[in-house]
Amino acid sequence: MTEDRVYNFSAGPSVLPEAVLQRARAEMMNARGSGMSVMEMSHRSAVFSEIFAETKEKLRCALQVPESHEILFLQGGATLQFAAIPMNLMEGGTADYAVTGNFSSKAAKEAEKYGTVHIACDTSDTGHNRIPVQSELSLTPGAKYFYYCANNTVYGTEWPYVPAAEAPLVCDMSSDILSRPVDVGRFGLLYAGAQKNMAPAGLTVVIVDRALAGHALPFTPQVMSYETLIQHDSMLNTPPCWCIYMLSLVLDWLQEQGGVEGMEQLKRERAARLYACLDESRLFHAHALPGSRSDMNVTFRTGDAELDAAFVRFAAQRGLVNLKGHKIAGGMRASLYNAMPMEGVDALIDTMKEFEKNHV
Repeated sequence: MTEDRVYNFSAGPSVLPEAVLQRARAEMMNARGSGMSVMEMSHRSAVFSEIFAETKEKLRCALQVPESHEILFLQGGATLQFAAIPMNLMEGGTADYAVTGNFSSKAAKEAEKYGTVHIACDTSDTGHNRIPVQSELSLTPGAKYFYYCANNTVYGTEWPYVPAAEAPLVCDMSSDILSRPVDVGRFGLLYAGAQKNMAPAGLTVVIVDRALAGHALPFTPQVMSYETLIQHDSMLNTPPCWCIYMLSLVLDWLQEQGGVEGMEQLKRERAARLYACLDESRLFHAHALPGSRSDMNVTFRTGDAELDAAFVRFAAQRGLVNLKGHKIAGGMRASLYNAMPMEGVDALIDTMKEFEKNHV
């Protein structure tokens, strides 16, 4: 970490690899000999068409996306998909939703406008501190799809398994995509906002089984129709060009780190170090239960809101920023996305121990 950089634990938009930022800076004024920035060029130019195709292929290789699935580079954030998914897949029928956190709850509420939502599980009674096991899931025969959020940024839980369902699986992977191998072929659709593990805010990646396209509700806007977007290869309107370019650079960096397998090994080590500190601490404690803990977003607290706020200030003074927890959950949250260096985790642990020594 350079001297003028901080350790950024933001849940999103979040830390990007320094090597990627440096490469983007070097290419800022003249991308690929074009004499212009990617931010200036037409999305239909030869140079950007090359960037677009390469990025799509890099992502297909990184996640081993089967040819049966289409990769879409869209706008509107993950939130737009809360409506697009039921508009395209629900057909006015019933869909099962696993509510294990803030964003899956929002997705379920949005889907109610387009059909019948059956809540397959709801962990709000325990403060969303755990992930249900397979036997706890209440599944509907004939459901159009089963929806869940793989990693819950607000409460710090992560599904340790891929749920089994007869209906197509639909998954929000915004917070843990590219951090571990995924059998994409098991999913009807998965999607992710880019601003956590992939690129700056503004890009949403949707990976959808082409067999599920073509069933949109009649009033679905064309910019939200998977069939239309597939036909236009994400170019129905101007895509988020700069973010797609940045994703390309991140994918190059990821490959140099050993791909998603390398990321999985690093994420486990980062999280294990921090959770070990929390479990040994006399002051701090983790919110999520063992077995359900997220490797991406570690949520913790002291039990005293004023002391939590004091720690956030204490850490910021030492160059560790954005540790304040989400407003609906409180406490602290350390987001350990792919670009977070191990030195950042070690610095956080040292800071926690120093603070604990002064307050216990």
